[in-house]
Amino acid sequence: MRLVRLAETARPAVAFTLDGAPATALAGDTLLTAILANAEHVRTSEFGDGNRAGFCWMGACQDCWVLVQGEGRVRACSTYVAQGMAVLRP
Repeated sequence: MRLVRLAETARPAVAFTLDGAPATALAGDTLLTAILANAEHVRTSEFGDGNRAGFCWMGACQDCWVLVQGEGRVRACSTYVAQGMAVLRP
């Protein structure tokens, strides 16, 4: 887990899967926040420079692409987590 939530803990929980494993987030979280609250990295770089945790956090770069079942490739920093969402990290 890379992020530890210190505030806004009263928001409703949202269940989703991350690489096939159960995970939880809070309503209003972006996928980037949800992933980093459950795992050490967002994805592994296709260019061989290791694990990535997002770069700009505002949708301007290409560093946080993940796959969402039924939606395809999305930016984790600008996509909100939804109940039952199935997320795969490349």
